[in-house]
Amino acid sequence: MRASISDIEKAAGVLRAGGLVAFPTETVYGLGANAEDPVAVARIFQVKRRPPSHPLIVHIGGAEHLDEWVADVPATARLLAEHCWPGPLTLVLRRDRRVPLEATGGLETVAVRVPDHPLALGLLSAFGGGLTAPSANRFGSVSPTTANHVRAELGDEVDFVLDGGPCEVGIESTIVDATGETPSILRPGGVTREDLETVLGRSLAVHSTSRVRVPGQHPSHYAPRARVVLVEPEKVVAEAEFAQELGHRVGVFVPSSFAEAPVKVHAVVAVPGSMAAYARGLYGFLRELDQAGCDLIVASLPVEEGLGLAIANRLRRAAGPRPS
Repeated sequence: MRASISDIEKAAGVLRAGGLVAFPTETVYGLGANAEDPVAVARIFQVKRRPPSHPLIVHIGGAEHLDEWVADVPATARLLAEHCWPGPLTLVLRRDRRVPLEATGGLETVAVRVPDHPLALGLLSAFGGGLTAPSANRFGSVSPTTANHVRAELGDEVDFVLDGGPCEVGIESTIVDATGETPSILRPGGVTREDLETVLGRSLAVHSTSRVRVPGQHPSHYAPRARVVLVEPEKVVAEAEFAQELGHRVGVFVPSSFAEAPVKVHAVVAVPGSMAAYARGLYGFLRELDQAGCDLIVASLPVEEGLGLAIANRLRRAAGPRPS
């Protein structure tokens, strides 16, 4: 059942009391706590089983509040906020003392964004402050894009869940290091590199690792229970069928250009031709194959332009080495 105005007010009360609220954004569902309450923030790490050194993103209600949460806003950061907020863009800046170190993983930088979802913005307005809100799932696993995903994974450990239906973008925000004169992308996401370069009038580097710790840079992340193997697009079907013959329960992401070929495996996902549709469905596809009992998922990377860059990033992390 979709959330109502009274649900938003109830959720705001839970946050004021130090509780945790899962809420929808345009990207994925977030697990929110009062950004100024170190005890509530610490509970996020406990519920997610997230290492305390991994910083959280602070969600605020509008670009006009940015100076309340950071110590310095360079002109490039101001320009990006003006053009991309509300929206799936996170800016890393020097933190104001208002932000506890518990929320930043002990860093002197803070990641900030304004979500583009009416329930998220309504909750921020009703609460009257900032919310730390990583994705509402266990650390390293597939991010939730529906309220049911949150309930299935976190259950009663979340005090309140605001149901806003499926997330529109489906993958996390783009994270940009805006602390210096030359911004760079630390995590590709819902705002494309091309769009950011158009706003800034310059090219942007994309870093898989950086001196600034940010969410989503762990080698294994966004991962289903099944092991993910990445191969060239023209090899997907053959590799999947071979793995099935070896005794695996195989799920396969079949690229749209190969969608007509029959595939003799346990479960098949036809990848949408639209990158926006692919991004919107990606985490749901991974969960679907887990629920089907697959132990191996075979997929290929899309062309790494536009949203394809972010999708490829998520698939690489999903296929990364798992903790032993």
